Amino acid sequence: MSVSQRITSDDQLARLLQIGIVLEEVVEARAHHHYESLDAELDEEVETLLADAAEESAEHRARLEGLIEGLGVDSVPFDEIESLVDARYGRTQPDDFDGVLYDQLCNEETAYKFYDDLIEAIAGSDAEFSIDRAELLDTLEAIREEEAEGVSEVTEVMERR
Repeated sequence: MSVSQRITSDDQLARLLQIGIVLEEVVEARAHHHYESLDAELDEEVETLLADAAEESAEHRARLEGLIEGLGVDSVPFDEIESLVDARYGRTQPDDFDGVLYDQLCNEETAYKFYDDLIEAIAGSDAEFSIDRAELLDTLEAIREEEAEGVSEVTEVMERR
């Protein structure tokens, strides 16, 4: 399932929201990976950045899970969603980037783009969903804005170095 496809049902919307959950898990896992494996190289600013990213990802997952619960659809097994995310977004590993900050920037930008595309697909759909469309879009727009702030924060740190 791709965000570029037209969203016509609660089931399709739920699958896309589940993809968002897995993307958030990837961001959190990669932040933890860097925190644990590169701790000797991390300064306080980068440590804080990674901790904030992990905390934000956990919050985003909870908000997405709440939206899915409101849809009342059957969940797709995690391994199916994980393989979709891996095929589309998981072509890199944490160590594929030249530094922690570049990896974090990639993660934040990927999440931002996903939410931007999802919002656009929902806005362009005339489908009726089991949850309030305005609440759905408000939640996704807030998450997208937080991802944009994450991109800015990482960029600012990179520019200072």
